[in-house]
Amino acid sequence: MTMHVARLDDVCEINPRMPKSISDDDIAAFLPMAAVSEDGLIDFEEKRPVREVKRGYTYFERGDVLVAKITPCFENGKAARTSELTRPFGFGSTEFHVLRAGKEVDPSYLFHLIWNSKFREVGANNMTGSAGQKRVPTDFLKRLEIPLPPLPEQRRIAAILDKADALRRKRKRAIELLDSLTQSIFKEMFGGQSRQIYAPITELADLQVGFAFKSSEYTDASDGVKLCRGTNVLPGEIDWSDLAKWPKTRAGEFSSFELRVGDVVVAMDRPWISSGFKVAQLTESDVPSLLVQRVARLRARQKTDRAYLLAIVTSTEFSQHLKPTETTVPHISPIEIRQYAAPIPSDRERASFSAAISKVDGMRLRTRNAIEEAVSLFSSLQSRAFSGRL
Repeated sequence: MTMHVARLDDVCEINPRMPKSISDDDIAAFLPMAAVSEDGLIDFEEKRPVREVKRGYTYFERGDVLVAKITPCFENGKAARTSELTRPFGFGSTEFHVLRAGKEVDPSYLFHLIWNSKFREVGANNMTGSAGQKRVPTDFLKRLEIPLPPLPEQRRIAAILDKADALRRKRKRAIELLDSLTQSIFKEMFGGQSRQIYAPITELADLQVGFAFKSSEYTDASDGVKLCRGTNVLPGEIDWSDLAKWPKTRAGEFSSFELRVGDVVVAMDRPWISSGFKVAQLTESDVPSLLVQRVARLRARQKTDRAYLLAIVTSTEFSQHLKPTETTVPHISPIEIRQYAAPIPSDRERASFSAAISKVDGMRLRTRNAIEEAVSLFSSLQSRAFSGRL
């Protein structure tokens, strides 16, 4: 296969300007940053008159590729194709870069080039600006060299990557359905009981907040103990990709902050993100680990209540109790958690619920393994595609 390297600005128009032919009365698509997901999709599309958005926003046309320029949106993978928009042009956040493919590059191939971990790693290393406000500069994109096989080959590669990504999405959707099944079982068993008994959630679980471990004392040692920080808690899972560790020799000093399998942890700072409420239950792979400040731990008083406790904490009612309005400061206090009145069915009813959920958990585990395989396949195909081995 013939493949040459080209500078991005030789085959793309980067951040093109709005043409003068567009009227103030025209209706444009509008995409705030929240409209673009970390899964490479556009979640929603607004419509606004051009006069309202032509100043202070980024112009793009249907078929362009958008990629976030600011941290952490860039590192998290916020990028999307705009080929499915209902309007022929639009405007979006000023924190988007716009890439318009020229005749030598296929837009879907271009999207996959910039929507992968290798590109994000290189881009992050070239960011400029102060902490918290770092951005990928336009000059970096202009001078970026990309592999460029012939157009038919680009389309073949993009089609393969699209299929692999569709498989990944399908399996991820299966997990979401299983998560919703847990709540459906919970509501079916307990939601309609008018004589239900309610009590503080601390009747079911012990509550603890983490310790302020000093970052200056973190370790890079391979045997260091994982520190569970707010950044590690995601909706439904613990993510150790941003890992901080504490010296194993000193872990005994903080035994009261040791986490166990089955513990439920809640991120107390900025606990709501686009994918949901940052709460997760620890598994075998998450321990040993220690609880850090600004993270709350709920530990079921009875092991048989672990599934029921998780259902309580992931319920809409619990989230609404902590976040009554959209203007609430994104922070949770231990007092708010303690004050939540949870439904307390009988021991027999809770045991019955746990037995039902254990079957769902088995399906969830198998599906998560399948997702890991799909993610690994997708990453492998990306690597092979842009090195001429696909």
